[in-house]
Amino acid sequence: MYQFDIAAGSKADLYRELAGALDALTADEPDAIANMANAAALLWQYLPDLNWAGFYRMVGGELVLGPFQGKPACIRIPLGKGVCGAAAASRQTQLVADVHAFAGHIACDAASASELVVPVVAADGRLVGVLDLDSPSVGRFDADDAAGCEALVALIADRIA
Repeated sequence: MYQFDIAAGSKADLYRELAGALDALTADEPDAIANMANAAALLWQYLPDLNWAGFYRMVGGELVLGPFQGKPACIRIPLGKGVCGAAAASRQTQLVADVHAFAGHIACDAASASELVVPVVAADGRLVGVLDLDSPSVGRFDADDAAGCEALVALIADRIA
């Protein structure tokens, strides 16, 4: 059992501590699904005001639900559809303050109000999937969250490929 003492502080400090914990959880584990599961659980536990945290995996040209924490979710998302599909298609982080203002938003959970989706790209350039965080609060995520999650994804991209 892993026990982490992640202290409250600035967002930068929080994400640095999460990176250390995520590195400890995944460094010696070769199984991608196990690493995604622990990453989702870690984010769910330590990031406040989330109602969903997890991964969609790139399988056969579409995003397929992977390990997550939260309510049951949409199983398959085509590239370019919704926030997750937009992040996957563009390979760019999607920071959406109000999902109801995002054209084509896919509402897996009607309680979600904001979303942060970071594409996961392996060192060989292959799109592995996306990290998806949802919140019931409008404007929950900011540039610090995006940068922090991008750093976490960079750390584990090849560990979940």
